[in-house]
Amino acid sequence: MKALQDYRITNMSAAATHYRMMKNSGMARDYTFAFQKLSYTGEPIDPATLEFIDETFHVPACSMYGTTEIGVVLVNYPGATDYTVKPGALGKPVPGLKLQVQMPDGSPAAPGVIGELMLWRRDRWETTKDLARIDEDHYFYHAGRADDVIISAGWTMSAVEIENTLLKHDDVLEVAVIGVPDATRGQVVKAFVVTTRPGNQQFVDELKTFTRERLSRHEFPRHIEFVSELPKTPAGKVHRKVLRDREAAVALAATASN
Repeated sequence: MKALQDYRITNMSAAATHYRMMKNSGMARDYTFAFQKLSYTGEPIDPATLEFIDETFHVPACSMYGTTEIGVVLVNYPGATDYTVKPGALGKPVPGLKLQVQMPDGSPAAPGVIGELMLWRRDRWETTKDLARIDEDHYFYHAGRADDVIISAGWTMSAVEIENTLLKHDDVLEVAVIGVPDATRGQVVKAFVVTTRPGNQQFVDELKTFTRERLSRHEFPRHIEFVSELPKTPAGKVHRKVLRDREAAVALAATASN
């Protein structure tokens, strides 16, 4: 942050994790910034961090969405005077590209309905392996990776939505949510929480209640583990697959011991 101030940086692109680290440091207000454009990629930004960006930098953070295989395909166009930025949106397709949110039968999803994000290429629809939704103005919004969906007792839940809710708690610095095996429900939600607060049972119960009050009752994390850090990719994105693989190994070892 000192370098951003000293070099009067006007255009910054970073991972959502980096913006969150600046928020969690509690020191951003000690510096003066000259940002004119802000963007992020790799993962969606939670509402609490978006609020921090607006209050601290006074410039909207705009998404750049793409994958290694398909390149950048959705943009929130930072700095474009003829484009209205919607907070938290992936934006709209790059000119010349066609994207659509689809239901399992291949039909277009209605606004507000989560489906699979598809790209029209080589005369056919190709999957991005991500979930998304659109709004009435056809802005796209990320809803997590397809493999981040948690199905518990027939209920389909979004790991991203649960994470965003937990991040609204003042004592939650970072969080990752996955589904773990459950004999009765198939899967249940487990949250890995980074915090400076002691991770006792009182805090566990508080976080469960906090989630229940803001989401559907079945979406609260039935298991909470406090960790010092979360596994991340080289780009700074939370690596949920590492957590899923770790939990699968634990479950396999428990089964073998029985």
